[in-house]
Formats: sequence, C-alpha cells, structure tokens
Amino acid sequence: MQDYSTEFAGKRVLVTGGSRGIGAAAAQRLIDGGAKVVVTARSRHEETPAKAIFISGDLRTKEGAEAVAKEAISILDGLDILIHSAGAARVQLTSIDQIAETEWLDSLDINFLAGLRITHAVLPALKAAGKAAIVYVSAGGLIPFGTPLAHYGAAKAALNNYAQNLAKELAPAGIRVNVVTPGPIITPGGDEVRNTITGAMGITDAQFFAGVPLQGRGGKAEELAEPIAFLVSDRASYITGHNHFVTGGWGELV
Repeated sequence: MQDYSTEFAGKRVLVTGGSRGIGAAAAQRLIDGGAKVVVTARSRHEETPAKAIFISGDLRTKEGAEAVAKEAISILDGLDILIHSAGAARVQLTSIDQIAETEWLDSLDINFLAGLRITHAVLPALKAAGKAAIVYVSAGGLIPFGTPLAHYGAAKAALNNYAQNLAKELAPAGIRVNVVTPGPIITPGGDEVRNTITGAMGITDAQFFAGVPLQGRGGKAEELAEPIAFLVSDRASYITGHNHFVTGGWGELV
C-alpha cells in the first residue's frame, strides 16, 4: 500500500471553515500527510485538529478576509494550498418568492463572496509558490436542494462558475483550481440543516438517507477529506477546472 504520510511535507496550507466538519477533516488529512496547516473559522471547536494553527476570523468582509490571509501567510511563510470549506445555510421553510431579500444577500455574502475574498487575498502568495492548488467545497451549486435551500444553492452556483473561470486564468501560472461537491455528509452543520428539513417533512433520517444509492447512508467528513487531499496533491497535477462529485451517487443519478 502506498505510504502518504510524507506526501505534503513542506506544504503550507490554509483551510477556511476548518474548525469542524469537512474543513476539519481535510485539515487533519493534510496534517497527517506532513503539511503545516492553518485553519480559520469564527471559533474553535472540539473537532478542530490539535496540530492545526487556529486563526479566529470572519470572511464576510474584505477586511476580515485580508486579515486572515495576512496572518496565515505570515505564520506559514507563504502558501501552497487553499481549501475553502467555509459556508453556512439557513433553511427557509417557505416558497422561493417568500425568502427575504436579506437572506439571499446574506447567503451570497457567506457562500460565494467569502470564497472570492479569501482567494483574492492569498493569490499573491499562491503565485509566489510557483505551483499551488485551490479546492472549493460547494454543495448545492449543481444539485438543487429544493426551495428550503434555494438561496444557498444559488450562491454556491456562483462559486462554481467563479472557480471554473479562475481555473482557466491561473492555469498558466501552475495553479490548479477544483471544486468538490459533497452529497449528504454527516457533519454538525449538515445535521442541523437535515434535522430541520426532515422535521418539516415528517420523515426519519433513515428515510432521508434511503435516497442515497450507495448503501443508503450519509457520508463521513473523512470521505470528503480524501478526494480533497488527492486534488491538492501532485497526484492530481493534470486536473483543474472540474467539479468532483462525492455523493454516494445521490443527486446526479436521479
């Protein structure tokens, strides 16, 4: 079996939304591969990897994103990899036309513009690295979750489009950009959203996950961390500008 314990030795990594869930799992996977990792979120959690360097930050403003980028790059003395996993979803149990404009704007700010801000803030460091990689975690941008999360999906669709354009622009500089689309992953944030939806529908978790072709189960954060690790590794040196589904067959097959 291939030993990946030193695959990321010497790599400098920033993971947004890295205090728990998919971001924390991705951070831990790269730490296990030898990387030096900074994670950022508004607060630390029990899931936050012990060996990660934590920065408290808020990417909902340009100033906040730039402050995180500056501190992370200073700590790491540069940057090779950005994994953007930050995001948030507030379920709206109403019709699309009744979702308040403030909710659309807030979702756009958190789920699209935050990614744009942190990317633009770290781009000089990534370009200086000579060879770098970016991965965005973007659920709902291609597989609509339905009205309760229409505002969230629309913002993620914008992130997907941005990522594809960015991939083309940065390819000559040796910077690869990819998106990972997760299916129903069991995480603290995902659980909260799912519980709200299943409660409104009057169904159980088992009934909800029954629609997943692969074993009728929810995914684990670690099952997202591995493809993310692959995409930012040299093993994926010829892959850029793509959206990679990690869904257990859910969504795109129906």
